[in-house]
Amino acid sequence: TSSKKSKMFSKLLVVASLAASAFAFTAPVATTAATRAAPLKAFESELGVQPPLGFWDPLGLLADADQEKFDRLRYVEIKHGRICMLA
Repeated sequence: TSSKKSKMFSKLLVVASLAASAFAFTAPVATTAATRAAPLKAFESELGVQPPLGFWDPLGLLADADQEKFDRLRYVEIKHGRICMLA
């Protein structure tokens, strides 16, 4: 019975792992298009905005940002990208 329990536990472990990995890819809670699109329209004309995504800010870092914060984050992103390329 010990080997039976071991097999059952390993199967349960595999199923739990598969379920956990499946939940990692579930869609986030949807917000209405009006609340999501309104703050992002401010940066739609910036360099790098491309269809079909447009201005892409998945974490909402610029949801209530002004131009100064946008420029600062862009500068830091470029700097970190250059450091990574050097590494």
